[in-house]
Amino acid sequence: MNKAVRKAVIAGNWKMNKTPAEATELLNAITPLVKDAGCDVVACVPYVDIAAALEATKGTNVKIGAENCHWAKSGAFTGEISAEMLKACGVEYVITGHSERRTYFGDTDVTVQQRTRAALDAGLTVIVCVGEYLEQREQGITDELVAMQTKIALGGVTEEELGRIIIAYEPVWAIGTGKTATAEQANEVCAVIRATIKSLYGEAAAEGITIQYGGSMNAGNAAELLAQPDVDGGLIGGASLKPADFAAIVEAATRADSETRKGQIPHYEKPVVLMIMDGFGFAAPEGQRDCRREQAEPRQAVWTETR
Repeated sequence: MNKAVRKAVIAGNWKMNKTPAEATELLNAITPLVKDAGCDVVACVPYVDIAAALEATKGTNVKIGAENCHWAKSGAFTGEISAEMLKACGVEYVITGHSERRTYFGDTDVTVQQRTRAALDAGLTVIVCVGEYLEQREQGITDELVAMQTKIALGGVTEEELGRIIIAYEPVWAIGTGKTATAEQANEVCAVIRATIKSLYGEAAAEGITIQYGGSMNAGNAAELLAQPDVDGGLIGGASLKPADFAAIVEAATRADSETRKGQIPHYEKPVVLMIMDGFGFAAPEGQRDCRREQAEPRQAVWTETR
């Protein structure tokens, strides 16, 4: 898979933290630190902070997201917020299926799919969370579970709509515990998710989708995690509330993205000249040594540098 075709996304999940005034203060501290980011930067904030967050990030490269949405457009759902309401507020991203929503508020694979569908219909970009509990990892069913969660969440999603989907792998046992999957473990499961996308939509779609790691990524481990071939960013919890730490993660993603793209561009001491001409009456370009003439068809010849 070609990581260079994907742009990293670092998204903060503030959870139930910060008043509007505190949100403004935090974003005012974060935005100058990430202004030169070579990745996409998102802050997913509590509903009450959305207006303040949008105002604080106006004219910056930081986008604002929400932490959840309901699947209905409107109705008797006391305390809930619809995806259309979020869109009308100016939100661009929303998280669905976070493990805390599944664990504490009864979210299931089916409701995650419904929320995801509603968010796409409203024009939002959706960060869909999948991941296993510790006992499921110990039972050896992580791959099957995560593949199933991915397939269900994407039910009814077209290949075109997949461009507004980000998958976040969050091992539940590593969220808020200080424990972190090793870089290799994180990459293995992200690769399973990518293989699942390939089985559903084909190789090009699998190469293009961004897959984040969301299990206690922090300033100390971000570089190693983001260097993995199938890890394209992070869904950041506690560290997103600390400007210096969040900026360090964004910088790690920027470096990883830059190094990946450099690795995709061959460096040559001499330029490679490719010429396609009708007929045979031509000479090699002046100064081009170590060249050979390759003739595939009577009307085509190609000059390439021999290496």
